[in-house]
Formats: sequence, C-alpha cells, structure tokens
Amino acid sequence: MSVLSAEGVSLAFGGVQALVDVSLEAHEGEIVGVIGPNGAGKTTLLNVISGMQRPDRGMVRLGDVPIIGLRPSAIAARGVGRTFQSSQLFAGLTVLENVMTGLHLRGRTGLFQAALRTRAMRDEERDVAEAAHEALRYVGMEAFATRPGAALSFGQQRIVEIARALINKPRIVLLDEPAVGLSVNRVDELDHLLRRVRDEQGVTFLLIEHVIRLVMGVSDRVVVLNSGRKIADGTPAEIRSNPAVIEAYLGQ
Repeated sequence: MSVLSAEGVSLAFGGVQALVDVSLEAHEGEIVGVIGPNGAGKTTLLNVISGMQRPDRGMVRLGDVPIIGLRPSAIAARGVGRTFQSSQLFAGLTVLENVMTGLHLRGRTGLFQAALRTRAMRDEERDVAEAAHEALRYVGMEAFATRPGAALSFGQQRIVEIARALINKPRIVLLDEPAVGLSVNRVDELDHLLRRVRDEQGVTFLLIEHVIRLVMGVSDRVVVLNSGRKIADGTPAEIRSNPAVIEAYLGQ
C-alpha cells in the first residue's frame, strides 16, 4: 500500500526550476533513498512533502488523502516525521527535553492548566517524559538524557533528532542527510537502526543522503534527481548500472 505519493510536482524559484514534474511513491514499510548531485532538488522535494513549500503544480498524498495546502503542523499530525540537514536541537534544553518537544502535537492540556500546574498537566508531563526516555532507549541514547543538547557531537545530535521524529509514532519519516557527521561505525549503526525501525514498527522512510554506501545498503528502492528532474527509479542494483545516473555523477 502506498503511504506517500507525489505526482507531477513542479516548483520554480524565480526563473530557476527546482523541481520539474517529479513523481514518486513510498510504500508501507519501505525505505526509499533519494540521491542526486548538489542542487538536484532533493531537500526542496522534502519541503514540499512536509508543507514547508507549496508546489506550482502537482499533488502529494498521504495514503489517498491530498496534503498540499496543509500547514506543516497539520501534516506532521497526520503521521509525517522530519529531520533536517542542520541540527534542530534546542541548545538550552537537555536531550530528554528536546525529544519531549516532539510530542507537542499530542498535548491535551491547555494554556490555563499549564499556567496553574494542574494535576492533568503534571500527569501529561510525566507521560511525555516516559515516552521520551523510551525513544532514547530505542536509539541507544538514553545515557545522554540529562546532557544539554548542545553538548553532543553533531553525529549524536542526528540520532537524537531521529528519536524525536519517532516519538509521535509516524507513518513515514523524511530524513535529510542523517549520516552527516557520522563516523564509519556510526553509519553502520544508523543502517541497523533504520532497518530495525522499519521491521519492528513498520515505519516508512524517505531518505536523502550523500553517503552512497548507506543509501545503497539500506534502501529498498532508490530515486535519482538531477537538475530538478527524476532521471531514475529502481533497486540499488539497477541504479548502480544506470547510464543516466553515472553521467549525472561523473559527467560524460
């Protein structure tokens, strides 16, 4: 079953076409890699899917429900998680508190209850903290729960951001270069983590990454963009031998 589909998505900034008639699908429990040279339109595509930018043409659906025009918060509430190229941790919060912010969409208490520190508010905070601890345990980062987010290495921050994306029990997570700053061993651990989340929780991933070893190793399918256009879509083996992909990376 298709969890996410983009159909004929196009977007221009001034006279520059960032995306040109791009279509793709991600099925339930599938890891789809998206690769391409710098400026290929990869992050722009994630921005369109997550509601941060509206395309000039085309449609994006979550399941069979159109989501173009919805605000990012509404799309996230429908089960779309997201990480970004640069670290999005709050420097003044602990690692645990950073992960807890991922549950703000599910908060039940209102401003009045929060101001008065009602029992309902305290109970909700306890539940959110427990969920954040569990998310950190799942990604192997619970030992860092009380540390400031800014005290972690960039690679560790990326893993915490994945924990924060998972805490909402999403249907699909959009990962924008999660292996940036990771050592070779950490890349292998990320590969294992993504497979485990996919296998145990049924989460679908749309993965942008320049670490080709990771993409080709973990992805069920790979989509290739170049200058805003989709030039290939297939298994990792098919992509490795595709002449258009070789040309896009290496030139004629």
